[in-house]
Amino acid sequence: MKNCIIASTSTVHGGDYLEYILPELVPHFENCKTLLFIPYARPSGISHDEYTEKVRSAFAKINIAVKGIHEFENPTEAIENAEGIFTGGGNTFLLVSQLYKNKAMTVLAETVKKGTPYLGTSAGSNICGLTMQTTNDMPIIYPPSFQTLGLIPFNLNVHYIDADSQSTHMGETRETRIKEFHQFNTLPVLGLREGSWLEVKDEKITLKGNLAASLFRQNQIPEELESGSDLSFIK
Repeated sequence: MKNCIIASTSTVHGGDYLEYILPELVPHFENCKTLLFIPYARPSGISHDEYTEKVRSAFAKINIAVKGIHEFENPTEAIENAEGIFTGGGNTFLLVSQLYKNKAMTVLAETVKKGTPYLGTSAGSNICGLTMQTTNDMPIIYPPSFQTLGLIPFNLNVHYIDADSQSTHMGETRETRIKEFHQFNTLPVLGLREGSWLEVKDEKITLKGNLAASLFRQNQIPEELESGSDLSFIK
């Protein structure tokens, strides 16, 4: 039975790291004394140790200890034995590359599908969809596959932002980029705005947070879905 929180971001404007979602994480990880953190998405500027320490400080507020997957000799065993798992943000191409390099993608998917509670933010949420092809990140490294965990039956575009009608910027909007994806792919894409998340309980998917999400389907007008909506119909 899947038990996931899939969040658009780790930090909302004006708040500390994970602060806005900590109240949700208390019951989500209620049976976890220790959490396994996967820092693979962080490309530069901060080491895996430093990134893990940042996460450790946040979870200390709810009395959960944190160990980074890089601290274990065998990453797949660490995943299989984890009480709970958190994959943080960064670059999705790097995250996917590292998961495949460490032979952890399939094991992670299987472990979470068996019920180990999972939290993803940003890149850690991108990998919850069927593929990583709707990420906003630059392809700084070439992963062996775009296929990801498949915890939900559609793709995500996290940090989704609407076009600003007052802006003079002439570049493509997020909506335009998703429509480009749909020129060649039929998978639904959910635009998840900042401060919103998906709660996944087995096959039930519920939109949480204060903002609506935008559902994009090939050759259809985008649909706005309000917070509290059951998204289990999206396939």
